[in-house]
Amino acid sequence: MEQFTIRPLFGDEVGLFTITNSTLWMFIAILAATALLVLPTRNGALVPTRMQLVAEGIYGFVRKMVDDTLGPEGRPFFPYIFTLFVFILMSNVLGLLPWSFTTTSHIAVTGVLALAVFISVTAIGFARHGLHFISLFWVSSAPTVALRCVLFVIEFISYFVRPLSHSVRLAGNMMAGHAVLKVFAAFVPAMGIAGIIPIGAMTGIYALELLVACVQAYIFTILTCVYLNDALHMH
Repeated sequence: MEQFTIRPLFGDEVGLFTITNSTLWMFIAILAATALLVLPTRNGALVPTRMQLVAEGIYGFVRKMVDDTLGPEGRPFFPYIFTLFVFILMSNVLGLLPWSFTTTSHIAVTGVLALAVFISVTAIGFARHGLHFISLFWVSSAPTVALRCVLFVIEFISYFVRPLSHSVRLAGNMMAGHAVLKVFAAFVPAMGIAGIIPIGAMTGIYALELLVACVQAYIFTILTCVYLNDALHMH
């Protein structure tokens, strides 16, 4: 599990404002996103280059996700949702490079992202609907008042568990995949000439991890859209 250890780049102790390997790779993720999205589209051509096509494809993918989930009312929130998707995607994919660091494998990173979504969604809900936003937890279609009260408690608790499930899902998937890769890698020198077998398994797992890196970025983003839809439309 040493691949998940946070280490300071300068000095020996990790403090509140210490620049660590996690800080470095988050900054690299920002630079990678800029190189992928800003540079190819700075002088956009009518017939796009390959990199411009990739940038426009990512933009169109997230834009369609927002429109399908939130409708026209969700467009003001598109920049925030798009930034979330690109940052998580870059962090996940860069974490698959040799000698890199997967920032999204830490609950400290994913927890802050999930908490920001939770606070934003709650603030938007109350700003848009006032105290009527609390009725989101009241299941009026339940047949009896007693059942509605029970469901109210369940819905209320599940709402406040959202940041935990939202963050743990991403961090857990990234950590588990990298740990499995490390386990198979340890078999290679131990098995000698037969180490070709775990190498083949690692190739398949690596391809699966690349898929998981993209899917988890999508899941985090689509859940953000779903939570925001609750705040905007109360259903």
